[in-house]
Amino acid sequence: MKKIFLIAFLAWTGIAFAQSQSPVSFKTMKHSFGKLKQGNPATTEFTFTNNSDKPVIIEVATAECGCTTPEYPKTPIMKGKQGNIKVTYNAASPGHFEKKVTVKFANVAEPVILVIDGDVEAKGKAK
Repeated sequence: MKKIFLIAFLAWTGIAFAQSQSPVSFKTMKHSFGKLKQGNPATTEFTFTNNSDKPVIIEVATAECGCTTPEYPKTPIMKGKQGNIKVTYNAASPGHFEKKVTVKFANVAEPVILVIDGDVEAKGKAK
């Protein structure tokens, strides 16, 4: 029984080590817009660097709701070069928000999660 457990453990750790580490590093993975006026969309860019020895490709970047729109490069980012993911929040609803954008890189098991947050002030609200 111990032998079976040891073999299973070694196989599992081998699989875990075989999975790719993130080939990119982000300058920041969270952005706070602070206070926004309702109806005025706000945009930020998340900059990343390809730290691997191969080009990296973003397969997809998706937001958790329709109020947030990510835009990302469709072409490979070469070794040592930078790329940007632009994220726009529509600011249609008043109140606090925190939204996540999931970025999936090709041949990388774990996606990167980017976060934006802020507070949308209702139209006509006194300052």
